[in-house]
Amino acid sequence: MIKPLISILMPYKNTARFLEACLDSIIDQGYIHWELLAVDDHSKDHSTDILQEYAGREPRIKLSLNSGKGIIPALRTAYAMSSGEFITRMDSDDIMYPDKLQCLLSGLQSHGKGHVAVGKVKYFSDRGISDGYARYESWINALTEQGENYKEIYKECVIPSPCWMISREDLDASGAFVSNRYPEDYDLTFRFYEQGLKCIPCSETLHMWRDYDSRTSRTSEHYAQNYFLQIKLHYFLKLDYDRSRPLVIWGAGYKGKTLAKGLKEQGVPFTWLCDNPNKIGKRIYDQSLIHYTQLAGLENPQSIISVANASAQEDIRQYLGQLNLNNTGDAFFFC
Repeated sequence: MIKPLISILMPYKNTARFLEACLDSIIDQGYIHWELLAVDDHSKDHSTDILQEYAGREPRIKLSLNSGKGIIPALRTAYAMSSGEFITRMDSDDIMYPDKLQCLLSGLQSHGKGHVAVGKVKYFSDRGISDGYARYESWINALTEQGENYKEIYKECVIPSPCWMISREDLDASGAFVSNRYPEDYDLTFRFYEQGLKCIPCSETLHMWRDYDSRTSRTSEHYAQNYFLQIKLHYFLKLDYDRSRPLVIWGAGYKGKTLAKGLKEQGVPFTWLCDNPNKIGKRIYDQSLIHYTQLAGLENPQSIISVANASAQEDIRQYLGQLNLNNTGDAFFFC
């Protein structure tokens, strides 16, 4: 039986101190039919020296220089070099569990086209993991276990960027790496969602996700909060907004204001709710804030919730339930 080839796309930039552990974890995979497309995003350390040394003794590793600048052009460069039937990503500072490739591939082979395989992740760091990352790890792994990743897609990126696999056919149908939107992993996740690709449930931890101060997601402007909000609003208006229903924003903090401004700029009408007596009646972006109980006077509204506090979110859920607005398509939690 012919074993399919898996193409691993791996941009890298200044990760020399982590590369050997990363590459060893790929070489040590139980599934051996892979190719690694490693693309240098203009590194200034000795990352490329390390990769050249590995490639000299491992023909499955192929090297290239980014044809542009940044992760998206690097992914395009890697993808253009690839020839595998199945595609996955790898971060050059992370570590694969030995059965990662086999587990993801087996899921795709058993479920067929129209699916994306995902695995659970574990954060690690020399200094320990913050409560925020621990909560994110627990949250995304719980979704992955049930294959319900899209259920909370407007909260955060629900598919970990270095722990998915997909057929080339389905990736191409989703637009692959054509989009210029950052964060690129979140944008691709939304395009999987748009394409109707189903996430395969997985209870196995397959990837070790390294955290450190200089990692790209911490330092690049492309991963700032406003970029996430822009992507959320773009895809909500494209995929889930029902123009026949009144639209509501809950909350007038930074996220609420950013979303309100975005809706105003696009000419989308909305009602703005809050429970802060100091803000009720005020006008921001020429839009009045009103008390949340006035939601009851709207006919079948859709709600965008920008309130981050967990207790407040639960209160909002209960109130929406009282109004029979707790069905799919009624409320979207953006944080």
